Amino acid sequence: MEIAPQIRINLFKQIHEIVFHGKGGYDYNTVYHMPIWLRKFTFYELKKFYDAEAEATKSVSKKSNQTNMVNPDGTVNTPAFKVASQPYKGQSSYK
Repeated sequence: MEIAPQIRINLFKQIHEIVFHGKGGYDYNTVYHMPIWLRKFTFYELKKFYDAEAEATKSVSKKSNQTNMVNPDGTVNTPAFKVASQPYKGQSSYK
């Protein structure tokens, strides 16, 4: 008898995803009262868009030979920063 709560959780997650990733195009009440077929269609179209966007970003970053100065966890990539800053060593404009 655990199916009914899980169905409600999935419904509210789907509504949240549409409202959140719809970037202001949808409000909770509108999505909640959408016909099921339209809500599912909207959800999968948003999912398809964001998956394609993530894939494009991933492919561009793989093709690029640039080194990131910031690691995926948000910390500074110290070796890359040190190498990139070498041409500017001792060239400050302040005294």
